[in-house]
Amino acid sequence: MLPADVPLSHLGPSVLLLLQLLLPPASAFFPNVWSLLAAPGSITHQDLTEEAALNVTLQLFLEQPPPGRPPLLLEDFLGRTLLADDLFAAYFGPGSPSRRFRAALGEVSRANAAQDFLPTSRNDPDLHFDAERLGQGRTRLVGALQETLVAARALDHSLARQRLGAALHALQDFYSHSNWVEMGRQQPHPQLLWPRQELQSLAQVDDPTCSDCEELSCPGNLLGFTLLTSGYFGTHPSKPPGKCSHGGHFDQSSSQPPRGGINKDSTSPGFSPHHMLHLQAAKLALLASIQAFSLLRSRLGDRGFSRLLDITPASSLSFVLDTTGSMGEEINAAKIQARRIVEQRLGSPMEPSHYVLVPFHDPGFGPVFTTSDPDSFWKQLNELHALGGGDEPEMCLSALELALLHTPPLSDIFVFTDASPKDAFLTNRVEALTQERCCRVTFLVTEDPSRFHGRARREVLSPLRFEPYEAVALASGGEVIFTKDQYIRDVAAIVGDSIADLVTLPLEPSVVVPERPLVFSVDGRLQRVTVRIHGEVSSFWIRNPAGVSQGQEEGDGPLGHTRRFGQFWMVTMNDPLQTGTWEIQVTAKGIPRVRVQAQTSLDFLFHFGIPKEDGPHPGLYPLTQPVAGLQTQLLVEVTGLGSRGHPGDPLPHFSHVVLRGVPQGAELGQVPLEPVGPQERGLFAASLPPTLLSTAGPFSLEIIGQDGAGQGLHRAAPQPCAVVPVLLELSGPPSLLAPGTKAPLSLHIASFSGPRDLDLRTSVNPSFTLTSNLSRVSLEQNESAWGRLWLEVPDSAAPDSVVMVTVTATDREASTVPPTHAFLRLLVLPPAPQNQLPAPVYSTDPVLTTTSPTLHPSTSVTRGGAGGGLVGNPWWGTVGGALILLGLASC
Repeated sequence: MLPADVPLSHLGPSVLLLLQLLLPPASAFFPNVWSLLAAPGSITHQDLTEEAALNVTLQLFLEQPPPGRPPLLLEDFLGRTLLADDLFAAYFGPGSPSRRFRAALGEVSRANAAQDFLPTSRNDPDLHFDAERLGQGRTRLVGALQETLVAARALDHSLARQRLGAALHALQDFYSHSNWVEMGRQQPHPQLLWPRQELQSLAQVDDPTCSDCEELSCPGNLLGFTLLTSGYFGTHPSKPPGKCSHGGHFDQSSSQPPRGGINKDSTSPGFSPHHMLHLQAAKLALLASIQAFSLLRSRLGDRGFSRLLDITPASSLSFVLDTTGSMGEEINAAKIQARRIVEQRLGSPMEPSHYVLVPFHDPGFGPVFTTSDPDSFWKQLNELHALGGGDEPEMCLSALELALLHTPPLSDIFVFTDASPKDAFLTNRVEALTQERCCRVTFLVTEDPSRFHGRARREVLSPLRFEPYEAVALASGGEVIFTKDQYIRDVAAIVGDSIADLVTLPLEPSVVVPERPLVFSVDGRLQRVTVRIHGEVSSFWIRNPAGVSQGQEEGDGPLGHTRRFGQFWMVTMNDPLQTGTWEIQVTAKGIPRVRVQAQTSLDFLFHFGIPKEDGPHPGLYPLTQPVAGLQTQLLVEVTGLGSRGHPGDPLPHFSHVVLRGVPQGAELGQVPLEPVGPQERGLFAASLPPTLLSTAGPFSLEIIGQDGAGQGLHRAAPQPCAVVPVLLELSGPPSLLAPGTKAPLSLHIASFSGPRDLDLRTSVNPSFTLTSNLSRVSLEQNESAWGRLWLEVPDSAAPDSVVMVTVTATDREASTVPPTHAFLRLLVLPPAPQNQLPAPVYSTDPVLTTTSPTLHPSTSVTRGGAGGGLVGNPWWGTVGGALILLGLASC
C-alpha cells in the first residue's frame, strides 16, 4: 500500500518519468484539451488524469512481467513521451490494440472535466476545495473514491470510472485552489487521502488571508502566515472580509475587497492570478493523482485495477440465448464456441476480461449472469438446456437490453435465436442503448420453416417479423445472419473472430448494386482480412489491385480460403495482402449482404462536444450524440499510430472526415480534421457542418489520411451516429439512493431546431415505482423545460444492485422523427447515516424558459451488481448514495 506521505523516491520507478512527461508542458486545471484555446501552454485536468494513469500502468507492467515475454525496462521509456500505444506494444506485443484502454481513460478524463460543467457540481465549493471548505472537500473526495471501489467490485467499471474522474477533479483542484503551493510545499498533502487524520492548521473564518490586488497578476497578495486556505468563488457562499478569492474574469467575488485571487488553474493571468505557480501546482497534482491511482490498485489488486482501466487488448464475451425447446442445436453451438474461446485464450493477453450470459424464452427473460472467471461462466453456460416452447415470438429484445446494461463498452454481443421478438416495441430504445454503450450486436437466427419440433408457430407469420433485429444490427454496426441447424456450429465460429479487435472496412457503394463492383482499400496496417457474403448468391468474385481474381469455389484459391455454410460465405484472405484498391462483384437473388473486416491496431475513438468559452473554466462540454440545430464539435482520437512502424518513420496523418447517410451510404459532406496537441497523441477536432445538424437522423463517420509513405488510409466508425431532435438529459438524486427511500431525479429538455410538441414516457428496470410531473411539453426554438421524477426504492432492493431509468421523448406531430432517449444508471448502496446530507426541497411544477445553448451533460447506462464491501480499506466505511454515470463514453 502506498502511504500518502511517502517520499518521492519511494513512489516507484514510474515517478522518475515525471520530469520527462511534464517538460515541456503538453497542453490545466482547465477541463480538457479544448481549454488550450483560452490558455495555451497550460496543463489540463485531462493531461493530469491520463499521465497519472499511464505512470501507474507502467509501474504495474514493470512489476508484473508479461508471461512469455521479456520484462519491461524503465530505461526504455526515459526521455520520451509516455503513450498508451507504446506501453501496450512493449507489454502485450507489437500491434496489440490499446483502444479499450484509451477509451477507459477517456471516460475518466471526461468525467473529471464534467465537474466544471454539471449544474450539480460546477458551483459546489465542496467539490472544488473552494471557500475554505477543505474538510468538507476532503470528505467528498474520499466518498467518491469509496464509491469507485464499490462500483469496481460490483463489476460496474464505467460507473467506477465516472466516480474516479470526479474524485481526481477535486484532488487536483486542491493544489490549484488552495495555498498549499504558496506555503512552499514540495510534496502532496500527507492527510488528504487519509480521512482518519484531521487536516491541520486550517484558517478560521475570522483569519484574514489576502491583501487587495487590483492587477490581473497577484504574486504577493497572500498574507504571510502558515494557515491553509482556499479562495472563494462567485456569490455562494459569500466571501467574508479579508478572505481570498478564486480570481479571474468570471469570479464575481474577486471584485470585492480584497480583490484579485489565488487560483493556479492556467498560465493565463486573465483566468489565474497566480498563473506563475501553475506548473508547480500541476506537478503536485500529478503526484497526488498517481497516489490515488496507486491506492486504488492496492485495494483492488492488479487484476481488479486492470479491469477498472481496461488494461487489456481483449474484449468481453456476451451471449444472449433463446432457451425454448427448439434451440438445442443453437445452445450446443454457443457452448462449443464459448469453450473454444475460453480454452484457446486462457492465460493469454486476448483472454476475455468479462463474461455475460442472458437466457430468454416466452414469457420470461434473464436473470443476467456476469463474471470475470471463465470457469464460472462455462459452468453457468453448461447448465442451460432447451426446455419448453410456446408460440414463436420471444422476449429477445428485453434480454438484449438486460445484456447491454451489463456488458462493458466497445464489446460484441451475440444473440442466438430461431424466433422473432415479442417485444418489438423496445426496438428504438435498444437501438439507442447500443449506440450509447458502443456495443455491436450480431444475431444468429436459425429461421427454418421446415422445423416445428419444440416450437409452436402461429398460422400466419409476418415476413417483416425480423425487422427489429435488422434495425438493432444496423444501429449497432452488427449484422443479422440467417442460417439453419446443420450450419449453426460453423457459422458460430465467427464469434471467435469477432471478439478480436476487428475493424469493418468501408465499401463503396455501401450496399450491393447489380452489375457494379464493391470497392474497398487495403493498407499495410491491415491483417487477417475476411470477406463475408450472406444471401441467395449465384456467384461472386474478388479481385486484388494486380488484377488477380478468385471466384466462389470452396477451398484454397489464389487470394485466400473460401468456406460456405448454406447461404453464408466466408473468404479468409492470405497474408500479407497487396495494398491498394480491391473489388468484389456479387450476383444474387435479392440484395445480398457483404462485410469486409480486418485486424489492426490503427483505429479511432470519437465523441462529441459543445465548446464552452463563457465561464471560468473554458473547455469542451461532452455530448453522447449531436443535437439538431446545435453547433457541435467532433473529437477524434486515433489509436495505434506507431503500430508496425519503424522508429523514426513519419507517423500516419488523417486529414478529413467523410459523413455518409445511413443506410444508403450517400455522402453528406466532408470536413477537415485539425490536429489538437502533439502529433503522437493522435487527437483531432472537426466542426460538424450545419447542413448535417439541421435535421435529425443517422449518419456514419469515416476518416481519411495517409501513412508515413504516402499510402492512403481509410477507417470507418464501428457503428453509425445519430443527430437527435432534442436535447434530453436525466440527472440523478443528490441524496442517497438506498432501500426504503424516495429519490428525486431531474429532467431537462431543450429544442434548438424549431417548435416541438413532445410526449414523454418513463420506464425503470427493475420495476420500481416511478412518477413524473412532466408527461408532455411544447417547445419553441431555443426553449427549455425542466421536470421532476421520483423514484421509490423498495425495502427489498438489494445493496449494490443496478437501477436503470429511461426517459423517451416522442414528437407528437412528426412520426418520421426518431424518438430521443435519456438513460440514467444508479447503483443502490447501503446508507451511512453519519454522512447523509439533507435532501433539498424541489418544486413539483415543470418550468419552461427561453434559453441560449447552455447545456448539462447527458447521463448513460452501464453495469452494476453484487460486489464486495470496503472492509479493511484505508478510507472510511462505505458512504452510501447514488452513483450517477454521465454520457462520457467514446465509440
